[in-house]
Amino acid sequence: MTTHVPNNSSQNPNPNVNAAHDIVDVQTTDCCIVGGGPAGAVLALMLARQGISVMLLEAHKDFDRDFRGDTIHPSVMQIMEELGLSAALLELAHTKMRRLSIQTPQETVTFADFSHLKTRYPYITMLPQVKFLKFITEEAQKYPSFHLVMGANVQELITENGVIQGVRYRGGGGWHEVRAILTVGADGRNSRLRHLGEFESIETSPPMDVLWLRLPRQPEDPEGGMGRFGQGHIIAMLDRGDQWQVAYVIPKGGYQKLRAEGLEELKKSIVKVVPEFQQPIANLHDWSQVAFLSVESSRVKHWYHPGLLLIGDAAHVMSPVGGVGINYAIQDAVVAANVLSKPLKNRQVQLSDLAKVQRQRELPTRIIQAFQTFIQKRIFAPVLTSNRTFVPPAFLRLPVLRDLPARLIALGIFPVHVKT
Repeated sequence: MTTHVPNNSSQNPNPNVNAAHDIVDVQTTDCCIVGGGPAGAVLALMLARQGISVMLLEAHKDFDRDFRGDTIHPSVMQIMEELGLSAALLELAHTKMRRLSIQTPQETVTFADFSHLKTRYPYITMLPQVKFLKFITEEAQKYPSFHLVMGANVQELITENGVIQGVRYRGGGGWHEVRAILTVGADGRNSRLRHLGEFESIETSPPMDVLWLRLPRQPEDPEGGMGRFGQGHIIAMLDRGDQWQVAYVIPKGGYQKLRAEGLEELKKSIVKVVPEFQQPIANLHDWSQVAFLSVESSRVKHWYHPGLLLIGDAAHVMSPVGGVGINYAIQDAVVAANVLSKPLKNRQVQLSDLAKVQRQRELPTRIIQAFQTFIQKRIFAPVLTSNRTFVPPAFLRLPVLRDLPARLIALGIFPVHVKT
């Protein structure tokens, strides 16, 4: 529902509107979700399917961003099946990654083999995130209670008597106000709502940063995903059909030194680790083709304030190790929908309801972050800080432990299912 408010703030009937803003309109909804990434889009869809009024605010004018995660894990495919969407999703152009390998100059070791998992989807689906988000939001638009606003740059929280009552955003001709029973921050690792809500974070300092780039993939190239380990260098390669999405891992804080050495030195170091890139690397012409990711790993102590809940990277920033960020964000969304649908229908969401979401999702998050930290410290850091030849750890050769990385990456800690 939309109420048009006079531009003259002195005539504004809403005493809580900041007098510095001319509010174009005031809209009301049951749930306002800030952030149109995987978590926000899936949560919006699940609530709309139940007739709950939901407004999804996305700061950008489209979903197309370079080097967003393109991995849909088996646990998410199971969720898509429970929503009746898996078959249609797999009709979109995609590739399947059935294993992740580590290759050194001496040997190749399988780090995670998904083909042995007991699931209908024993692989990671490689699908551009822009296509996934368009698919989910187009499905949500079939329900009249769903409303998507692109280009909505959220600037303020609306607080009354210590309770978050919605947000104010800029876009579409001025300032707008959305009032909601519940506001959900799903706006990613640089969450505006986390900042506005002054949430306290527990942070770690991973020993690496990542440069992302894309190079042409030849038909004869191997399929799937692979990590190449050279002396002092790590490169991850993800199969995207006609392209390799390449992650060049560097020591924490080493980006400026790399930039100073020049693009040609970067290209030489990549080819040194992956000789097959001798020809494709010629397509790398400018630093604008290289995206820098400062690797972080953190989580907020409390995921909620009265009237406000954080999920996905807004609540817990994931390292790129294992590519599990999307997986855990969507699982957060499913749990949030399962727990909060009834309170939203009753138009009364208690702190205990929000605490229940964190209670169900915090332990899996802490375990996977500990796993990522272990991999970074035991495998990545020794390679990046020395020129010794990397030797894969013994646990990758032990049958009893060999399937553990695959299960953690593909399925998570506890299964999450859609409640019907």
